[in-house]
Amino acid sequence: MKSYIRLTLTLLLLLLVCLCVFACEKKKLEGKVVVTENEFALEKDGKVAFSLNVKGKIKNVGDVDVKNVVVTGRCKNCGEVMISGRWFVSQDEKLPEQKDAINYLQTGAEEGFQFKGIAYYFSKSGESPQANPEGLEVFIESFEVVEK
Repeated sequence: MKSYIRLTLTLLLLLLVCLCVFACEKKKLEGKVVVTENEFALEKDGKVAFSLNVKGKIKNVGDVDVKNVVVTGRCKNCGEVMISGRWFVSQDEKLPEQKDAINYLQTGAEEGFQFKGIAYYFSKSGESPQANPEGLEVFIESFEVVEK
């Protein structure tokens, strides 16, 4: 009978220790930022050159605040060579004006962004393009999670 009581008390004590250990374990919180709106605007850069600029909003839909959010974009269907009457991109490495950085974004907060030069257009006649290129994409390049 004594051994049965000792075994029961030992198991209860072990169960209590396990509960305390697992209750103190912290959940790993994740940050997630999404682009909620984007709008493309054509800007004439000279007599025959045009650039496509972007403005929009991003939202923090994660569990924690984030900082140093970098927003940029790309044109998947644009060429890399400047040919009259066709959309093109300047290079793979983005210039500072082709990105926007948001310093701090709280959980659930929404913030505006804008940057220039997602795509370029050149026309010998100086006529503006009829439509924006296909395959435009605005995305979050990077961000950091704020530790509390």
